[in-house]
Amino acid sequence: MFRRRTSLPLSAAAAVLVAAPLLTACGSDAHPGAAAVVGGERITMEQVQSQVRAVRAAQGESDRSAELIQNTEQLTRGTVGSLVFGRVLERAAEDAGVTVNRGEVQRAREEAERNVGGPEQLEAMMLQQRAVAPDEIDQAVRSQLLVQKLAGKLGVNLRTPQGQQEITQALTKASEKLDVTVNPRFGAWDDKQITLTDAEEPWIRNVSSPEPQQPA
Repeated sequence: MFRRRTSLPLSAAAAVLVAAPLLTACGSDAHPGAAAVVGGERITMEQVQSQVRAVRAAQGESDRSAELIQNTEQLTRGTVGSLVFGRVLERAAEDAGVTVNRGEVQRAREEAERNVGGPEQLEAMMLQQRAVAPDEIDQAVRSQLLVQKLAGKLGVNLRTPQGQQEITQALTKASEKLDVTVNPRFGAWDDKQITLTDAEEPWIRNVSSPEPQQPA
């Protein structure tokens, strides 16, 4: 069910897209403490920090710990992108009348576990390939199901460039409606690409460190 990369421009993460460290928030005075604001609702720095701590903790327990951490140097920025993308996807699905229930998520997760050899194997794969902590796997499964159902509702094939383009257009419409703003430390949100891009202001650096300290 899961592939190494989605063909959509999900960023991380979609990072679909990817995931985030300890920072004091800066940015717009209108949204203090926010990593981003989507549809008038804040994605807080605490939400971002919580996810990155979970990912770093899981990576720390892996026998490939050093490699995983090195490969996710932009974890904070990726997490912000993933959280924004998730809300855009939810809005696009809502606009299309698409829903996913808990039972569907559970069945899809169980199928994925069977396909890769069990729950532990799925957790390892999601951590290594998508920087998803074990507790966030259900949400990642939900997002993938929403993308698939949205494609079905639009009658498009995600394996084709045309299908990918039409899904992206639906996401772009949702993103524009939500009027996304991102703390400039993390860059700027691009409605067309549905991802974070580098901040235009050269004096603002994209923050990927410091990382949260691991418990002793």
